[in-house]
Amino acid sequence: MKYIVLFIALCFVSCSVLPFRTLNSTTYIKANDAFLLGNNEHGRFTVALKNNSKTNLTVWRCPIAGGQHSPVVVPPANSIRVSVERNTALRIDNESDEQATVELVVKGDIGLSMGYKN
Repeated sequence: MKYIVLFIALCFVSCSVLPFRTLNSTTYIKANDAFLLGNNEHGRFTVALKNNSKTNLTVWRCPIAGGQHSPVVVPPANSIRVSVERNTALRIDNESDEQATVELVVKGDIGLSMGYKN
């Protein structure tokens, strides 16, 4: 009997806690603009990103103390998975003359700021 109660408790905890650690978003980035995710103090997180645009996007890791590194070019209809260190933002650059669309699935620390930067 106690195993059944333990199983039910684990199911309840996993169903009620895990969704709060995942963020799903369809994000639109204007032409010649960039989207910043996590430009604040935070823990580690991972991002599954799919480029639903007609042009390439460039993804950077940007420590909040300054700088940027590890650029990755994501062609149209391609996906990547990025692990982001604590206190580091993920920058998605749209250098085209058209609006870009990306699907993001963020896991880990989701207490992340979100904003745009020209």
